[in-house]
Amino acid sequence: MAESGQEPTADPAAIERHPVLFRTIEQRRNPELRRTDITVTDEATVRRAVKAASLGNAMEWFDFGIYSYLAVTIGQVFFPSGNDTVQLLSSFATFAVAFLVRPLGGMVFGPLGDKIGRKKVLAATMIMMAIGTGAIGLIPSYATIGFWAPVLLILFRLVQGFSTGGEYGGASTFIAEYAPDKRRGFFGSFLELGTLAGYVGAAGLVTLLTAWLGSDTMEAWGWRLPFLVAAPLGLVGVYLRLKLDETPAFQKLEAESAHASEAADTVETTATGDLADIFRTYWPTLILCIALVGAYNITDYMLLSYMPTYLSDELGYSETHGLLILIGVMVLLMAIINQVGRLNDRYGRKPLLMTGMLGFLLLSAPAFLLIGQGSILAISVGMLMLGLSLVCLLGTMSAALPALFPTHVRYGSLSVGYNLSASLFGGTTPLVITALISLTGSNLMPAYYAMAAALVGVIAVACMKETAQMPLEGSPPSVSTKEEAADMMLAQAPDPKF
Repeated sequence: MAESGQEPTADPAAIERHPVLFRTIEQRRNPELRRTDITVTDEATVRRAVKAASLGNAMEWFDFGIYSYLAVTIGQVFFPSGNDTVQLLSSFATFAVAFLVRPLGGMVFGPLGDKIGRKKVLAATMIMMAIGTGAIGLIPSYATIGFWAPVLLILFRLVQGFSTGGEYGGASTFIAEYAPDKRRGFFGSFLELGTLAGYVGAAGLVTLLTAWLGSDTMEAWGWRLPFLVAAPLGLVGVYLRLKLDETPAFQKLEAESAHASEAADTVETTATGDLADIFRTYWPTLILCIALVGAYNITDYMLLSYMPTYLSDELGYSETHGLLILIGVMVLLMAIINQVGRLNDRYGRKPLLMTGMLGFLLLSAPAFLLIGQGSILAISVGMLMLGLSLVCLLGTMSAALPALFPTHVRYGSLSVGYNLSASLFGGTTPLVITALISLTGSNLMPAYYAMAAALVGVIAVACMKETAQMPLEGSPPSVSTKEEAADMMLAQAPDPKF
């Protein structure tokens, strides 16, 4: 008798008596590939798709990054004067508010992206982000309209957060479904290259304006300029995304769905039904996704968003100098992130992810001890130690996460899992670390928090399956050339018998 969850084992004598019948059953269970099942990608089309998704992602995170780097100034503009720590906590609480609605955005945009297409939803998220960002730049200060200033700030942060809920899941799905199987890590790494470019652009603009205008002018009106510049840039991302075709995997899914009967189409077409199916069927993978993303996001936001504030508020370091060092580290990460993508294509997603998680687990405390010394060299080396650990995660996650879920629920499942985790652990990182430092008086709290996150990440990476060089679940194999497709067909052909 077969064990629970396993296929029943046929009697060898029965197989010998009815070989044709059992061969037919086996072929139905594991049908052979036809040539038309294999997607041969066009290099120019793939690069165009990667560019549109990555540039759009860069603009999203440029918009989002501006708020991070202006946190201190925004605290002074929108919240009543008094205790500096209270102002900063208020500003970071407003930063975290955007993350509270990210799961809602993921639950709306994710299933919608699985139903009506990736590119339409990705264009919609860009439009919402541009509106939210531009509106923040126009809000009068607390001194002008009082209580309504922080209320409006929170409202438009909610708009930003809701739009971001559909961004990462959609953009990573878009690239993963366009890329050939053997180069998914390389092409996926461009998504996080876009994230770093957005952060560098935001940090660079804020640094230049602060150096040019000075702190007083920045507080008076200069802080508005980055928000007002960001809004029209978002429209460029919308244009790029709308020019693309849908992904080959989604087009195949649509073609298969078109053969379903009208009765079947009306059974479960709501987002609620799709969400129920995701939570009911894929909850073990969702938990794995949440653990991976939680560890990744805590370390990501600690370094790329919180670090300039940590240097200026906790260590009394110059805001401009802190941002310049961070920009230098991020530029270096941008220079090597595509090589990390190539490495995870060659050696696997798990080894690269494990390297990054162990890096944070073992190097966070030494890195923050170095940063605490205060010299430019010590801070640079400490941040570089953290940055090299982070780039192993950045260059790999965008290929690893979409491969966790099958095509028909990929956008929705990834958006839900990613944004639940980002809401709980990512956006709250600056707020939690600031509160922990205030409670304990220890400047090493960011290191301890990152180490705890990395420990969870190590366990999650150990539990995940390797997916490098394999087709996405529910999608046909994807190759770069017709020769590769022919080799794949030959590989499954039976050996000739003489």
